Parts: sequence; structure tokens; C-alpha cells
Amino acid sequence: MRAPWAHSLLALSVATSALAATNTSSSSNSSTITAYLADGYLDMGIASDAYEKAKAFVAPLNNTEKIAIVMASSFTSDNASWSAYANTDGVDGLNFYYFVSAFPMTNALTQTWNRDLIAAQFNAVGAEYFGTGNNVVDGALLGPLGRVPEGGRQNEAFTPDPFLAGIAVAEGVTGQNSAGVIAGVRHFLLYEQETNRTAGGGDSSVYSSNADDRTLHEVYMWPWGDAIKSGAMAVMCAMPRVNGTHSCSNNELLSGKLKMELGFPGFVYPDESAQFTSYSAATAGLDYSPYSNGLWTQASLSAGIANGSLPQARLDDMAIRAVLPHYFVGLDTADLPAKTSYTAFRDVRGNHSTLIRQIGGESMALLKNNNSNGGGLPLNKPHTISLFGAHAGPAVSGPNYAWSVGGTGADVFQGHLALGGGSGETSLPYLVTPFNSLTQRAIEDNSMIWWIMNNTFSSSSSGNSFGLASGTGVAPSFTEYASNSDVCLVFINSWSGEGSDRSELYNTEQDDLVSTVAGSCNNTVVVVNVSGPRLLEAWIENDNVTAVIYGGLLGQESGNAIADVLYGDVNPSGKLIHTIAKNTSDYPASVCETAECDFSEGVYIDYRWFDKQAIEPRFPFGHGLSYTTFTYGTVTATITNSTALGSKYATGQLGLGGLADLFDEVITVNTTVQNSGALDGAEVAQLYVSFPDEAAQPVRVLRGFEKVNITTGATSSVSFSVRRRDVSYWDVAAQNWAVASGTYTFGVGSSSRDIRGNATLTI
Repeated sequence: MRAPWAHSLLALSVATSALAATNTSSSSNSSTITAYLADGYLDMGIASDAYEKAKAFVAPLNNTEKIAIVMASSFTSDNASWSAYANTDGVDGLNFYYFVSAFPMTNALTQTWNRDLIAAQFNAVGAEYFGTGNNVVDGALLGPLGRVPEGGRQNEAFTPDPFLAGIAVAEGVTGQNSAGVIAGVRHFLLYEQETNRTAGGGDSSVYSSNADDRTLHEVYMWPWGDAIKSGAMAVMCAMPRVNGTHSCSNNELLSGKLKMELGFPGFVYPDESAQFTSYSAATAGLDYSPYSNGLWTQASLSAGIANGSLPQARLDDMAIRAVLPHYFVGLDTADLPAKTSYTAFRDVRGNHSTLIRQIGGESMALLKNNNSNGGGLPLNKPHTISLFGAHAGPAVSGPNYAWSVGGTGADVFQGHLALGGGSGETSLPYLVTPFNSLTQRAIEDNSMIWWIMNNTFSSSSSGNSFGLASGTGVAPSFTEYASNSDVCLVFINSWSGEGSDRSELYNTEQDDLVSTVAGSCNNTVVVVNVSGPRLLEAWIENDNVTAVIYGGLLGQESGNAIADVLYGDVNPSGKLIHTIAKNTSDYPASVCETAECDFSEGVYIDYRWFDKQAIEPRFPFGHGLSYTTFTYGTVTATITNSTALGSKYATGQLGLGGLADLFDEVITVNTTVQNSGALDGAEVAQLYVSFPDEAAQPVRVLRGFEKVNITTGATSSVSFSVRRRDVSYWDVAAQNWAVASGTYTFGVGSSSRDIRGNATLTI
């Protein structure tokens, strides 16, 4: 069922005279929604100076020059000089380039729940872009958000939770812009799977994501508001269709939702193979196209101006929007170096390896730990160690592997997996595997170490003769090594990337490996690095599996970061960014194989679905243990802006990210967290809000988090700032954000299912 678009922006905009002035061109009475910056509908805020500079630059240009700008071409004339943007893929580092850093994938970065580290990584990636002469980053992914657990690009994405994704992308955009490059955010909108995303020219077979108005606003558009509020000035539209119309030719999506509702002031540009039309793409809201595939040329766009297919005002707006980000990030005054070739050496890495290792360690979530009988974690100079699994060591060749955006050949990588593929692949200058780092630890601790870095090894099938006459010679097998070890470390992974969705959420080969080792070793520790959610049911309740650490893909310092956690140099503080189910069928959505993909679960994705259906997860969203313990104090909630809450609907002027008053603090929630254990550590305190029935919201939704480092015995005060939008729901009839009347519950805890204290407020 294809839900109708809500055409009217009138109800949303009547609160301000600036928006009301534009309703002649954007109301439901018009066949085309226009969003020209020159109409003055938008309070430009932090982009005001850049807008004025962009207008002044574009004003004397002729149409030939304006067309050159929007076609990603350079020119020099008597009027001005303009250099086309240089962009390339790489949310975790520069795609294709030699001599650059391979940072943790976004799924690992987000699992730190650390705002500062998120900003720091995006800034560092941006610095490497700048250093190589690139100035637009095809970077942060808000699409996919994470509706489909098998989605092939989940390693590049933040999280299925729109609030956490919004806070994370805001830090990322700010960090990247501050490096002097334009942070491109991808893909707008409802791009949630790889299957059928392209159609080889038969554009009608590209899948259509069909979602209702409430779902669009409360889930998939939500984090884009944070991105734009923080200064996102480049947005990439997606390959698929949205409610029947291609994203990059979708007027109500680009001009209506993105520009008129979310107040986006910069340029919209297409993904490769995502632009299907010429004039209709331009009038829909596409501003800039390095990938027009011949649909935009000087001749065709000039002809469009002459015959009225492309309004002059629209071309002017396209040029201004394309130029504005240049001034916003300071490229007009920056000394951007010449773009280097992919293979040329230029030192841009600085000390980024230190940051990469820190992020990797802080991202790992401790899911299970039983150290009551001397097993489990952290390790303390074990006498004998065994490593098992291909993921423990290097692949046969490497560190990089050939990749095609056609997708992976399998869901398991036969070597240590530290990166995804496609746009998420960067060049590893080196790769530290667990085998490297744990061997070094064994040397330092005078431990013995064995290994079988294969998932299905057997000595009889190897064709070699093993075994020594005496000493440490034992026939190499899972059971022999496992039964002789103080600790058995089993490494498993899940592999995916752009172009193909995963075919499974667990893997029998790897699960059998864990069970086999645990059958002979009563202290089996499992290390899991994943591209997306992975089921652990085959062995998680095995008493001999004493500990599990679980994370995303960690980049070039992966082995060091894992060892830091295993040995307690880093006290784990990562928290899950998705729910780990007991069964594949527990998730609300899977890969859609048809052309029409209905988002029938609505706003109920990930933990929202599990709560609604009363499904017990294996590990809930937000879960993560520590080597210490934390005790929460009393929770209080206080209204800080009663005047703002006196109005049911948002009434502010449209600014970057949406109506301005949506971002005003209206409530603060306070509590304390004490480190009641024996080790220093960090805890992520999470705020979940339950709404009155009028709002028809999920059981609880994340609306705040704070990560605090606490020394043993100390207590830290934690305060959450709650914005108006955080206690609002989308009123479809009114086409505005509304605050429901009734009682709100503010629960603070260590995960979505571990609430330690509540406070209530009546609004």
C-alpha cells in the first residue's frame, strides 16, 4: 500500500510570516513545490554570511557560467573564476587512495556513544580529505538508517535509532566542516536495502520504499533535522524510488520535505546512477550533479531556460546553493592543496592511528562476562592461550581486498575483517590483526600461544603431517589446543558492503567452531566483529562461553584495540546500537524482493518493535557491561520552559533543521551514577521517554544519553537536556509537530530494557 504524501505545508508554516510569504509557490494548490532561497522563507542562521557571499558571487555570472557550476565544471572568465568541487567516497577514510588512514566503520564509531570521539574521527577524516586536495566528502550515511538487519551497508550507517543517529551525525558534520571540507550526508531518503537498488536502465524496477507521513517524520527524516541544524550543506539523494517517484526527481521529497520542512540551504546532488531525468530533476530540487550521465549539458540546460522547462529563478537558486557551502566551510580563504593522484605519496595521516585505536577499544561492547571462577575477562597473564578462527589473523593476501559494488561473495570474510566494502572501503596502510597483538602480549607475559586460524580446520584433511616427538608438540586440532589452554579466544565476523544485502544473520560454520572449542575449553571467550546485527543463539547460553565482546569493524588498529579490551587496558564501555534478537523472525522487516516495498511496521523498528510485540531480545538496544559496576541514583525531571510547552504546536520560524523552537530546551532530567565496583570505568546513561496515549508513540524512545568516566567509588552527576522536538509527535492532520497533553515518564538506565529510575511530568 502506497501511502499518500501530505501535500500541504500551509499548516506547518502559518506560524511565521517568512514561511507564509512563500506559500504562493509551495502550497498544495501548486503542482510544483519550489524552495528558492531568494524567497526569504528560511532564516539562514549560521549560514547567513555564506549565503550573502554566494549571492554576491553568482549575481554577475551569465547562464553559461551558472550551468558550469551546477554541472560540476570549472571556468575562468571576466566575471569570476570557479573550481569544481573534488569529491570521493569514504565515510571511514578516502576510497581508493594510498597512504591514508583506515578508520573504524561508522557502526563501530557509534557504538562508543561518545560525542567527542565521533566529532574527532569525522574531523580527522576531513583533514585527510583536505590534505589530498578533496573538498567534498561523500560521507555520513543516514540512509540506510537500519530498518533491515540484513542491509548490506549497515557497517557504514549509524544506528536504527533516529535520535542516536541524529546526535551522532550532528557531531560528525560539525567535525568534518571544521576541517575545511564540505560534509556530504547520504542518502535522502528511505534507502534501506541494496537488493534491486539499480535496474540497468529499466528505472521502474528500482524498488520503491513506501512509507506513511508519520513514519517519514518520526523515524527517517528525524536525524536529518539534526544534520542540517549542525551545518550539513550537501545532501546526496538516493537510487531508489520513494512512494513511487525516484528520489532525485522527487519534488515533494527534495523541495517539500528537505528544503521547505527541514530548512536545508545547500546543494542536493545525486548518487551515481541515481539521476534519471533532466529538467524534472532540476525543478524537483536537484542542484548539482557530477553524475548526470549526460542528462545535463550546456546545450540541454540552456534550451530548458529558453523554452521555460527550467525557470531562470531555479537555475539561479541552483547556482547559489551550489556555491554557498564553499563559503560556509571557508574554502574561499583556505589554502587547499592541489588534488593528488590516488597513488602519490602525501603525508596526511598525522597521529590518527592513536585515535583509531582509542575509538576501536571504546567501541567494543561486553555482552557477557562470567569471571566468578577465574575465567572470563579481563585476562591476567594466562599461561596458555589458543586463538581460533580465520578472523583471528590475516587473510591469505592483504591487507586490502578487491571489492566490487556488486556485493560480497559470502557473508564471512576468511581473514581478519576490519572494513566493509564499496563506498565504505578505504585503503588499509597496514592491518594489526588479533594474532599480531596477542602474540606480542604472550611474549611480554611469558605465555604460550597456539592458533588455528581457520574455521573448519582438520589435520587429516590438510595433507600435512603434524605432531612432534615430545615437548609442546600436540596434533593441531580444535579440541587438542582447546583442552590444553587456560583461555580459548574464538574470533568470528560478518561481512557485507555496498551492492548486496546479507543472506544470513548467523553462520553455521562459525557457530560450530565456537561450540566445538567450548566443548573442550571451560574458559572460551568469543570476539565478534560485525557489519550488522548477528544472532548468537547457537552458543550464547553455553556455560563454557565465559565472555563475549561484540563490535563493529575497527579499521587499521583492530587487533590492538581488541587486545586492549581483552587485557583490561581499556575497560569496555561500548553499548549496542541495535537489538540482538533470538530469532531472525523477531525483527520487523527483512529484505524486500519486489518492486514495491511497504514499510508496514511504521515507526516500530528495532527495539521499538520488540517492546510493542513484547519480544524478549537476546541483548537489548543500549546493552553493554563493564569490568566494574554502576549504581544509579534518584531521577528528577523539571520543566525549564513552561512558556514553550504552553503551545501545542511548534510556532517558531523555519530555520536550519526545522522550525526553530523545536530545538529549544524545555525539560531537564537529572540523576547520579556511582562507580560501585573496583575499577575505573565509563558508563553510558540513557534517557528513554514514554508519551501520553494521545501521541500514539512506542513504549519508550531514546531521547538522551551521556557518557561519563567515573573513578572507582566516585559519583558523577548526569543531566539530560530535553528539546521540544524530543517530547513532540508528528500530527498528520495538522502537518506540524505537537506536544500531547498528559503524563510523560522519563526513564534513565543502562539499556532500553534496564531502566534504573523514573520520573514523571504532566504537561
